[in-house]
Amino acid sequence: MTTPVVAIAYHSGFGHTAVLAEAVRAGAADAGAEVHLIKVDEITDAQWELLDRADAIVFGSPTYMGTASGAFHVFAEATSKRWFGQDWKDKLAAGFTNSGSKSGDKLHTLQFFQILAAQHGMNWISLGLHPGWNNSAGSENDLNRLGVFTGAAAQTNVDEGPDAVHKADIATAEHLGHRVAQTARVFRRGLAAA
Repeated sequence: MTTPVVAIAYHSGFGHTAVLAEAVRAGAADAGAEVHLIKVDEITDAQWELLDRADAIVFGSPTYMGTASGAFHVFAEATSKRWFGQDWKDKLAAGFTNSGSKSGDKLHTLQFFQILAAQHGMNWISLGLHPGWNNSAGSENDLNRLGVFTGAAAQTNVDEGPDAVHKADIATAEHLGHRVAQTARVFRRGLAAA
Protein backbone atom coordinates (compact mmCIF):
# COMPACT_ATOMS: atom_id res chain seq x y z
CA MET A 1 0.00 0.00 0.00
CA THR A 2 1.54 3.28 -1.05
CA THR A 3 1.41 6.41 1.04
CA PRO A 4 -1.41 8.83 0.15
CA VAL A 5 -0.31 12.10 -1.43
CA VAL A 6 -1.91 15.31 -0.19
CA ALA A 7 -1.27 18.62 -1.95
CA ILE A 8 -2.16 21.93 -0.31
CA ALA A 9 -2.80 24.56 -2.99
CA TYR A 10 -3.03 27.91 -1.27
CA HIS A 11 -2.51 31.65 -1.43
CA SER A 12 -1.55 33.79 1.54
CA GLY A 13 -1.57 37.55 1.20
CA PHE A 14 -0.09 38.52 4.56
CA GLY A 15 1.05 35.20 6.02
CA HIS A 16 -2.00 34.24 8.10
CA THR A 17 -3.26 31.67 5.62
CA ALA A 18 0.27 30.26 5.29
CA VAL A 19 0.14 29.47 9.03
CA LEU A 20 -3.04 27.47 8.40
CA ALA A 21 -1.50 25.75 5.36
CA GLU A 22 1.40 24.63 7.53
CA ALA A 23 -1.06 23.34 10.14
CA VAL A 24 -2.96 21.34 7.50
CA ARG A 25 0.40 19.98 6.32
CA ALA A 26 1.38 18.97 9.86
CA GLY A 27 -1.93 17.20 10.45
CA ALA A 28 -1.76 15.28 7.17
CA ALA A 29 1.89 14.33 7.73
CA ASP A 30 1.05 13.16 11.25
CA ALA A 31 -1.54 10.84 9.69
CA GLY A 32 1.16 9.36 7.43
CA ALA A 33 0.62 11.22 4.17
CA GLU A 34 3.22 12.58 1.78
CA VAL A 35 2.34 16.28 1.82
CA HIS A 36 3.28 19.15 -0.48
CA LEU A 37 2.65 22.87 0.00
CA ILE A 38 2.01 24.72 -3.27
CA LYS A 39 1.76 28.51 -3.39
CA VAL A 40 -0.69 29.04 -6.23
CA ASP A 41 0.70 32.47 -7.10
CA GLU A 42 4.13 30.90 -7.71
CA ILE A 43 3.05 27.54 -9.16
CA THR A 44 5.47 25.71 -11.47
CA ASP A 45 4.87 23.05 -14.13
CA ALA A 46 6.29 20.45 -11.74
CA GLN A 47 3.79 21.52 -9.09
CA TRP A 48 0.90 21.23 -11.56
CA GLU A 49 2.07 17.66 -12.18
CA LEU A 50 2.19 17.09 -8.44
CA LEU A 51 -1.44 18.23 -8.16
CA ASP A 52 -2.31 15.83 -10.98
CA ARG A 53 -0.85 12.85 -9.10
CA ALA A 54 -2.15 13.82 -5.63
CA ASP A 55 -4.87 11.76 -4.01
CA ALA A 56 -6.26 14.87 -2.31
CA ILE A 57 -6.01 18.60 -2.90
CA VAL A 58 -6.73 21.00 -0.05
CA PHE A 59 -7.56 24.52 -1.22
CA GLY A 60 -6.68 27.51 0.95
CA SER A 61 -7.04 31.26 0.65
CA PRO A 62 -7.74 34.30 2.75
CA THR A 63 -11.25 35.64 2.39
CA TYR A 64 -11.07 39.04 0.74
CA MET A 65 -14.26 40.96 -0.05
CA GLY A 66 -16.38 37.88 0.59
CA THR A 67 -14.51 35.37 -1.57
CA ALA A 68 -11.12 33.80 -2.18
CA SER A 69 -8.26 36.13 -3.09
CA GLY A 70 -7.68 37.28 -6.65
CA ALA A 71 -4.53 35.15 -6.83
CA PHE A 72 -6.53 32.06 -5.91
CA HIS A 73 -9.17 32.91 -8.52
CA VAL A 74 -6.42 33.10 -11.18
CA PHE A 75 -5.28 29.62 -10.11
CA ALA A 76 -8.87 28.32 -10.16
CA GLU A 77 -9.36 29.55 -13.72
CA ALA A 78 -6.06 27.94 -14.75
CA THR A 79 -7.38 24.57 -13.55
CA SER A 80 -9.79 24.60 -16.50
CA LYS A 81 -7.14 22.74 -18.51
CA ARG A 82 -7.58 19.88 -16.04
CA TRP A 83 -11.37 20.26 -16.14
CA PHE A 84 -11.52 19.57 -19.88
CA GLY A 85 -9.94 16.16 -19.40
CA GLN A 86 -11.53 15.55 -15.98
CA ASP A 87 -7.96 14.98 -14.77
CA TRP A 88 -8.91 15.51 -11.11
CA LYS A 89 -12.11 13.45 -11.18
CA ASP A 90 -12.56 11.33 -8.04
CA LYS A 91 -9.73 13.02 -6.15
CA LEU A 92 -10.52 14.21 -2.65
CA ALA A 93 -10.82 17.92 -1.87
CA ALA A 94 -11.10 20.11 1.22
CA GLY A 95 -10.55 23.74 2.12
CA PHE A 96 -9.56 26.36 4.67
CA THR A 97 -9.68 30.13 4.95
CA ASN A 98 -8.98 33.08 7.25
CA SER A 99 -10.50 36.54 7.57
CA GLY A 100 -10.37 39.47 9.95
CA SER A 101 -14.00 39.22 11.06
CA LYS A 102 -15.62 36.39 12.97
CA SER A 103 -17.84 35.72 9.96
CA GLY A 104 -16.22 37.76 7.22
CA ASP A 105 -18.22 35.69 4.72
CA LYS A 106 -15.70 32.86 5.05
CA LEU A 107 -18.46 30.39 4.21
CA HIS A 108 -18.65 31.86 0.71
CA THR A 109 -14.93 31.18 0.17
CA LEU A 110 -15.34 27.58 1.32
CA GLN A 111 -18.38 27.19 -0.94
CA PHE A 112 -16.33 28.57 -3.83
CA PHE A 113 -13.79 25.81 -3.13
CA GLN A 114 -16.60 23.22 -2.99
CA ILE A 115 -17.98 24.32 -6.35
CA LEU A 116 -14.51 24.29 -7.89
CA ALA A 117 -14.03 20.74 -6.59
CA ALA A 118 -17.49 19.68 -7.80
CA GLN A 119 -16.81 20.99 -11.30
CA HIS A 120 -13.70 18.82 -11.35
CA GLY A 121 -15.71 15.80 -10.16
CA MET A 122 -13.83 15.70 -6.85
CA ASN A 123 -15.19 14.41 -3.53
CA TRP A 124 -15.44 17.03 -0.76
CA ILE A 125 -14.24 16.29 2.77
CA SER A 126 -15.93 18.35 5.48
CA LEU A 127 -14.34 19.31 8.77
CA GLY A 128 -16.16 16.52 10.62
CA LEU A 129 -16.40 18.41 13.92
CA HIS A 130 -19.28 19.72 15.97
CA PRO A 131 -19.09 23.47 16.55
CA GLY A 132 -17.12 24.61 19.56
CA TRP A 133 -17.60 27.61 21.81
CA ASN A 134 -21.40 27.49 21.56
CA ASN A 135 -22.40 26.75 25.15
CA SER A 136 -21.56 27.97 28.64
CA ALA A 137 -18.95 25.22 29.13
CA GLY A 138 -17.18 26.07 25.86
CA SER A 139 -14.41 28.54 25.22
CA GLU A 140 -12.59 30.28 22.40
CA ASN A 141 -9.97 27.54 22.70
CA ASP A 142 -12.34 24.83 21.42
CA LEU A 143 -11.72 23.13 18.10
CA ASN A 144 -13.98 24.62 15.42
CA ARG A 145 -14.55 27.64 17.65
CA LEU A 146 -16.23 29.51 14.76
CA GLY A 147 -18.71 26.69 14.13
CA VAL A 148 -18.01 26.03 10.45
CA PHE A 149 -18.77 22.55 9.07
CA THR A 150 -17.59 22.93 5.46
CA GLY A 151 -13.86 23.34 6.17
CA ALA A 152 -11.38 24.95 8.54
CA ALA A 153 -12.13 28.61 9.21
CA ALA A 154 -9.95 31.02 11.14
CA GLN A 155 -10.23 34.60 12.34
CA THR A 156 -7.25 36.87 12.92
CA ASN A 157 -7.46 40.54 13.85
CA VAL A 158 -6.59 42.73 10.87
CA ASP A 159 -4.01 44.71 12.85
CA GLU A 160 -2.05 41.61 13.94
CA GLY A 161 0.49 39.51 12.07
CA PRO A 162 0.64 35.78 11.31
CA ASP A 163 1.91 35.01 14.82
CA ALA A 164 -1.55 36.01 16.11
CA VAL A 165 -3.46 33.24 14.29
CA HIS A 166 -5.52 31.69 17.07
CA LYS A 167 -4.15 28.42 18.47
CA ALA A 168 -7.60 26.82 18.28
CA ASP A 169 -7.82 27.72 14.58
CA ILE A 170 -4.38 26.21 14.00
CA ALA A 171 -5.47 23.03 15.81
CA THR A 172 -8.66 22.94 13.73
CA ALA A 173 -6.60 23.17 10.52
CA GLU A 174 -4.37 20.35 11.80
CA HIS A 175 -7.51 18.30 12.39
CA LEU A 176 -8.62 18.93 8.80
CA GLY A 177 -5.23 17.81 7.43
CA HIS A 178 -5.36 14.64 9.54
CA ARG A 179 -8.91 13.88 8.36
CA VAL A 180 -7.98 14.41 4.70
CA ALA A 181 -4.97 12.07 4.98
CA GLN A 182 -6.99 9.38 6.76
CA THR A 183 -9.75 9.59 4.16
CA ALA A 184 -7.19 9.43 1.33
CA ARG A 185 -5.76 6.25 2.87
CA VAL A 186 -9.25 4.68 2.98
CA PHE A 187 -9.88 5.68 -0.65
CA ARG A 188 -6.55 4.17 -1.73
CA ARG A 189 -7.43 0.90 0.00
CA GLY A 190 -10.83 0.90 -1.69
CA LEU A 191 -9.30 1.46 -5.10
CA ALA A 192 -6.77 -1.31 -4.52
CA ALA A 193 -9.56 -3.70 -3.53
CA ALA A 194 -11.83 -2.79 -6.47
